[in-house]
Amino acid sequence: MKKSFAVTLAAVLAAASLSACGASNASEPAPAASTEAAASEAASEAGATETAASVETTEAAAGDITPLAESVDIKIGASASPHAEILEAAKDQLAAAGINVEIVTYNDYVQPNLAVDQGELDANYFQHQPYLDDFNEEHGTKIVSVGKIHYEPFGLYAGKSKDLNNIADGAQIAVPNDTTNEARALQLLQDNGIITLKDGVGLEATKQDIVENPHNIDILEVEAAQIPRSIDSVDYACMNGNYAIEAGFKPSDALVQENPDSDAAQTFGNVVAVSDANKDSEWAAKLVEVLHSAEIEKYINDTYEGGVIPVQ
Repeated sequence: MKKSFAVTLAAVLAAASLSACGASNASEPAPAASTEAAASEAASEAGATETAASVETTEAAAGDITPLAESVDIKIGASASPHAEILEAAKDQLAAAGINVEIVTYNDYVQPNLAVDQGELDANYFQHQPYLDDFNEEHGTKIVSVGKIHYEPFGLYAGKSKDLNNIADGAQIAVPNDTTNEARALQLLQDNGIITLKDGVGLEATKQDIVENPHNIDILEVEAAQIPRSIDSVDYACMNGNYAIEAGFKPSDALVQENPDSDAAQTFGNVVAVSDANKDSEWAAKLVEVLHSAEIEKYINDTYEGGVIPVQ
């Protein structure tokens, strides 16, 4: 009996000892090999997650646009606002579509066209078709539009005077001095009953075509980019939308504007322009396709609040 009891007691003590060892091991750190394996697995999972996120980002940027078979690098000239801003907003989407862009900003309407014609730029984005047509005729250049992107309502803004219902005799109004934008300004003044132009002058109107001027308005022809800087020295100023935006004006600041539903929205839609040699290039068509995308349309609407209107 004593021997049997001793054996049983030994067995119980051994079992208790094993149980204690098990509890102690469960609370201790895992062996180094196991830790490294777990870390490796976690890193692998993190890498997979990061890769998936990267793919999703690229796919989101590309949207439904099929990328070019071979990517290209292009240099494009643009007015600082809104054109360069729109291009910056489209950079990732353009890259996903196979177009890597370098944006060069300009503060005038002459140099970016000359640079395209001379091959210093691949494209530009700052002007409407009537201005481009007039520029080609005057300079003998061969620059063509590959697509309209947006329209900027032309506006009449207050300078020293704030009220169009009480225009002072001899009030000064600044207008752009280039042919098409001067005509556009004069048409806006006529549409609002300030002057009357000869019948049929259209986009060739100059101040010499004014036939009725009841307030003896003094029309001052000023380089378009300089008008915002001189607005405090005139009673009113007719400004292109991009220069108004650059100068900090909002659409609501304009005393009167062109109607966005008018023919002007199509006539004066701002275009992407390239040399005649590049007009049929795949990258030019792809550039326009990206700038017409829903993402860029949303960016334009959200950012400029009616001061820039997308067109197709």
